[in-house]
Amino acid sequence: MRKPVIAANWKMHKNRDEALEYVESFLPLVRDIATVEIILAPPYTALESLSEALHGTNIRLCAQNVFFEEEGAFTGEISAAMLNNLNCTHVIVGHSERRQYFGETDETVNNRLIVALKHGLNPIFCIGETLAQREAGKTQEVVETQVRNGLKGFEASDIGQLIIAYEPVWAIGTGKTATTEQAQTVHAMIRALLGELYSEKISDIIRIQYGGSVKPSNAGELLASPDIDGALVGGAGLKPESFAEIVQAGR
Repeated sequence: MRKPVIAANWKMHKNRDEALEYVESFLPLVRDIATVEIILAPPYTALESLSEALHGTNIRLCAQNVFFEEEGAFTGEISAAMLNNLNCTHVIVGHSERRQYFGETDETVNNRLIVALKHGLNPIFCIGETLAQREAGKTQEVVETQVRNGLKGFEASDIGQLIIAYEPVWAIGTGKTATTEQAQTVHAMIRALLGELYSEKISDIIRIQYGGSVKPSNAGELLASPDIDGALVGGAGLKPESFAEIVQAGR
C-alpha cells in the first residue's frame, strides 16, 4: 500500500523567524502521525534553520527547486549537493510557476530530475495543464507529454523514490479545485502511463499527489480516491492548523 505524502509548498512566504514559529506550532499537531509522510518546503533562506528544528522529527525538509549543474558560474542557483548539506530529503521540480515565470521546459525539468536523483533527493515532479488546454480537450496529451519528456532516459530502477504531483495550472492559487472525479481520472491516466513506460509494479509503487487549492474542506474526499496518494498544498499550507488538518485527512 502506498504511504500518503502531503507537502506544504510555502513558495515566497515566511522569513526564518516566521518559519521557526510555524514549526513550533505545527509539530505538536502532527508529532504522533506515522502513517503519512509529511513534508515542508520553505524558501531557501529558511532551509538551514528548519534543518535543525526538524531534526529527529517525523517531518521531512524539501527545497522548492534545484539547478541541474553540479557547481559553477550560475548566479542565484542552488545545487543538489548544497541541498544535501542542509539535510533536505526532497525537492520540488518543474512547478508550473517555475515553468511560467522562469522559462523552465520539459528538457530542463528532465535535467533537474537527473541531478536530484543522482544526489539521492526525492523529487516531487510537477505536471499539469492550463485552463485553455483543458477546455481544448488536451489534458491527456499535455500531461502525457510532460511525463514522457520529464522521465526521458530513466529506467525503472531509477524512479522508485520519485513522487509525481498532478497540479492543474488553472487550480493553483485560484480557489478552483478539480472535482474529485476530474483529479482521479488524470491520476489513473498517469498511473496507466507509468505502467506502459515501465511496469505495473512501478506504476503501483509511484505515489501521485494532487495539488491545486487543496484545503481542509476538500482534502478528505480527494485523498479517499484510489489513485490520489497525497497532496501538494499551497495557501492552506501556510497556516499550521489548516495544514495539520489536511495531514490528518490523509491518515
